[in-house]
Amino acid sequence: MRRFFLALIVCGVAWCLFCPDSVQAQTSDAVPKIKALIIDGQNNHNWRGTTPVLKTLLEKSERFTVEVATTPTRRDKDADAELYRRNLAAFKPDFAQYDVIISNYNGNETHDEWSPETKKAFEEYMENGGGLVVYHAADNSFPNWEAYNKMIGLGGWDRGHLPATAGKYLYWEDGNAVTSNESGRPRGNHGPGWAFLIEVRDTEHPITAGLPLAFRHASDELYDYMWGPAENVTILATAHATNGGSGRHEPVLMTISYGKGRVFHTVLGHDVQQVRSVSFIVTFLRGTEWAATGKVTIPVPDDFPGTETPTFRE
Repeated sequence: MRRFFLALIVCGVAWCLFCPDSVQAQTSDAVPKIKALIIDGQNNHNWRGTTPVLKTLLEKSERFTVEVATTPTRRDKDADAELYRRNLAAFKPDFAQYDVIISNYNGNETHDEWSPETKKAFEEYMENGGGLVVYHAADNSFPNWEAYNKMIGLGGWDRGHLPATAGKYLYWEDGNAVTSNESGRPRGNHGPGWAFLIEVRDTEHPITAGLPLAFRHASDELYDYMWGPAENVTILATAHATNGGSGRHEPVLMTISYGKGRVFHTVLGHDVQQVRSVSFIVTFLRGTEWAATGKVTIPVPDDFPGTETPTFRE
């Protein structure tokens, strides 16, 4: 009997030695990659520069496969406005194919909005459990789209004349999220770019768990006076907007629930330099993974910044 079991063990070892490809295939199949779609094409920011970097960051993490959907652009609109409108109406990504949508889109004028069919499809995607990452100026988009305003929680610019979507001003004060309807304030603002300190306000959320309590971010636009429905918002981290800003602690990393869907909203990452900062990279990757899965497996790296100096990667 002992010879029989010994023979089985020998056969098993031999199989592992001579069939490594099968073992590797089973291991790699154990954790399927997250399917991500980046949407761009309309932005007053450098989407042609930032989208390729975002795509590379996601792919290098080995957690994502990434596709890009580019709408007709403002150059198209300047060349032929009617053709632009027809092509934008034909923009209809199959959202259901993806685990998470990353918006690098800032169409903040009525003629830059998606078709009613595309909007409805995106709402259904989110209501049924989709994931959304709102990246920087994407929170300036679609001021007239009520569902989108609820998805992003807070937005800026072009919302002051819309009482249904302008909602409330949300900021952080004395350890709590505070809302205000104070009049006379801008709907979206930022001072000159500067290397501000980010303070973690929710240390237990999967995105921020394990991060330093405070860390120095790259010189960036610090959005403030962000208004919106402010419903189902969890503020993960804030920064003190002292450099030409509100003078208050403003949210820079947030999550929002919409239906069964998960939203990660980061105001960081104005341009390529900021997107290459480690503070952006790590929070972006972890936030995107969470929006897609509800969990975070991407670790906090050794080069994550402390409180004094931002860190960068090539």
